[in-house]
Amino acid sequence: MRLRLRGERIVEADADGLDESLPGLSLLEAAAVGGEPLAVEALAAAIGPVFRAAPDPERTAVAMSGGVDSAVALLKAAPKAIGVTLRLWIDPAGPDIERACCSPDSVRLARVTCHRLGLPHVTLDLREQFCREVVEPFVRSYAGGRTPNPCVRCNGSFRFERLLAFTKRAGASRLASGHYARLLEHQGKLLLARARDREKDQSYMLAGVDPRLLERLWFPLAELTKAETRERAKAARLTVADRAESQEACFLGGADYRDFLERRGLAPRRGEIVDEKGNRLGEHGGYWRFTPGQRRGLGVAGKSGPLYVIETRVRANRVAVGPEQALGRRRVDVRGKLYLPVDRAEVKLRYRSPALPAEVESLAAGFRLRLAEPAYAVAPGQAAVLYDEEAVVGFGLVTSARST
Repeated sequence: MRLRLRGERIVEADADGLDESLPGLSLLEAAAVGGEPLAVEALAAAIGPVFRAAPDPERTAVAMSGGVDSAVALLKAAPKAIGVTLRLWIDPAGPDIERACCSPDSVRLARVTCHRLGLPHVTLDLREQFCREVVEPFVRSYAGGRTPNPCVRCNGSFRFERLLAFTKRAGASRLASGHYARLLEHQGKLLLARARDREKDQSYMLAGVDPRLLERLWFPLAELTKAETRERAKAARLTVADRAESQEACFLGGADYRDFLERRGLAPRRGEIVDEKGNRLGEHGGYWRFTPGQRRGLGVAGKSGPLYVIETRVRANRVAVGPEQALGRRRVDVRGKLYLPVDRAEVKLRYRSPALPAEVESLAAGFRLRLAEPAYAVAPGQAAVLYDEEAVVGFGLVTSARST
């Protein structure tokens, strides 16, 4: 499809199969035009790289994933809303690509949701950048013996930075997202905070978002539960009302991360599995296949109970295992930053782990945590998120953890 523009308006278009003639329309108006699927897809591909619109203080850009959460966020932002979906890289060898939140089908569903409500939708193809800034660091982290959380990296920096840049280009005053999180004033500063629905709370995943960007964000689902969100989608007769949850680490396409890493160049290499004293218990196929706290797939058994991965030793290609109590860690060093000065806080070291009370010591490049009780399965590379009451007051990546 070829378009010729003058300012923000289309003056010439080679476009068949659309419901409306494009010449004379602004890019914003053209982004709401439906038609035959292939024609609409071609129009979206043509518009995305050049899209811009005049500023409108009432306009809200809505990050659309093709799922029910972002669809309800769109409903709450209408009628002055524009949907935007990121097309991200997915492993073509993945067995369940269409479950990913950035799959071609997800992009199509997001666009259909917008168009059925008479709203414009723009697709941004960021596959190359996503692969470079999220996927490749994921592989390097495992190669370095760390356990990364790519969703934290994607949501905390990559995704929102691109979406906010688009928001400005679209002339919108704010960006809405279907994440379950809140914004609140805490000690005189606008900070991210836990959502009402603790089961769906995603503040952990978003904790890396720079607080300076928060004034331009809006989380319409902050006070809703997941059940209430689905009810609103059903009441609006949205086709995505019953769509299943997207999987984590979407770029894996449903694949096991170990198989993915092998396809991305981490070669199997035999090494020793040892106990805490260094005694050989068995063999493994590569240290990067294991992470602290892992119990399954070790291929060795303990005499007095189950064994868990305690640590991986990269240079030696060795995996150390031991009983569950050997996993306990009370001192955790983190590379990151405190958003507010705090001496004590609650810390989450995994998305689904409970928050633990900790003393906090500020360091030059981050902070040190002394936990009131042991945390288990703490791994370098994981995200550490600090909470003061409901607010996120610190974020970083674990660099080391010790039992004392």
